[in-house]
Amino acid sequence: MFAPPLSRRSFVAGSLAGAAALALPRRGRAESPGVANANVPVRKLTDGPRHHWFGYYDKLQFSPGDQFVLSNAVDFEGRSPTADDSIGVGFVDRRADDGFQEVGRSAAFGWQQGCMLQFRPGHGDEIVWNDREGDRFVCRLLDLSLEPTDGPSLRTIPEPVYTLAPDGKTGINADFRRINDLRPGYGYAGLPDPHADELAPEASGVRSVDLDSGESELIFSIAQAAAIEPRQPSMDGAKHYFNHLLFSPNGERFIVLHRWRPDGGKGGFQTRMFTVNADGSEPYVLDPSGSTSHFIWRDPEHICAWTKPAGKEWGFYLFKDRTDEVTPVGPDKMPVNGHNTYLPAPEGSPWKTGEWILNDTYPKGRERLQTVYLYHVPSGERFDLASFHSPPAYKGEWRCDTHPRASRDGRTVCVDSPHDGGRQLYELDISGIVG
Repeated sequence: MFAPPLSRRSFVAGSLAGAAALALPRRGRAESPGVANANVPVRKLTDGPRHHWFGYYDKLQFSPGDQFVLSNAVDFEGRSPTADDSIGVGFVDRRADDGFQEVGRSAAFGWQQGCMLQFRPGHGDEIVWNDREGDRFVCRLLDLSLEPTDGPSLRTIPEPVYTLAPDGKTGINADFRRINDLRPGYGYAGLPDPHADELAPEASGVRSVDLDSGESELIFSIAQAAAIEPRQPSMDGAKHYFNHLLFSPNGERFIVLHRWRPDGGKGGFQTRMFTVNADGSEPYVLDPSGSTSHFIWRDPEHICAWTKPAGKEWGFYLFKDRTDEVTPVGPDKMPVNGHNTYLPAPEGSPWKTGEWILNDTYPKGRERLQTVYLYHVPSGERFDLASFHSPPAYKGEWRCDTHPRASRDGRTVCVDSPHDGGRQLYELDISGIVG
């Protein structure tokens, strides 16, 4: 499944240089007819004939120093992946014009989250992604800074990952086989769910994975979650699964969405948001509403999520972990669901983490525009960055959400968009707004 990088040495040289502040030439505003209301410079990072995208919004796409951005590459669109399909994984050098450089392959991917490709926190230029090997899903780890003469740099551990702890030592996952059965687009094709006949299996759930040794253990089962109060009547006779995991900024707890589909898996899914200790202990139902959608940790004690708490309107709310404290966030400026994150605040930045929310919208209106924007929490001001046309063919499982991801220095945003003849990566320069 693995192919050697096209130019490993260029990555090494660039990564060392990228440790300093990245000085990119200023580009003009996008002229593509598929981009509307561009209030910041927009630059296309990838081109056809292959399609490129990164996937979800809560992964480290930018390298330390922000010179390189990770990407997947695929030869087809508009259908579900099959067991025979694979994609390329690699990176784009933001300083060069040599395009996408492939460093490996994956046979474990979905349209919404790719193959969980991401930089490993605290481990320099090491990247991880999921793949399929024989009768199991695995995780590949590749240190891009090593030359072939330095010894083997590709490792494989016998468990996939979903999200990584902030120190990069541990990952956790959910059962991608079961997810694929109950939520196509987020799981992986190729392996059947061994617990397909069980409503809430005890042997399936969140597994903790040591990224050095590859050892893993089940720490929080689906059966355990389904039995925790407060339960909802729709859980009875429903088929349960886990989706969307994310470690807290200090790595002490993680979020997992407990979802169930009534009528033995035939009904539409409903959702509870759990927070759990990193070892699987002390699970807490933070949002029991059944409506939790996109979320992000603001800090180790607070989570911003789109939901509809009991007795309240749909919106973004700030939850304080292990309490019933819930506060609306930007109800007038962020009135619709989107993929929300907080801009990071590196040392020396003029703002603090938690001041800026990066978000987007789903296709809206006859023009089907997806708008990427910033919301400044202290002032309550919203800054629309650009809107991207989503062709009507991009819907359902193979839709292309923008999923905005911020650079390490919080001054650049990368998005996925299909407006120019297929999904590709685009870069937005937000330095003029955030300073």
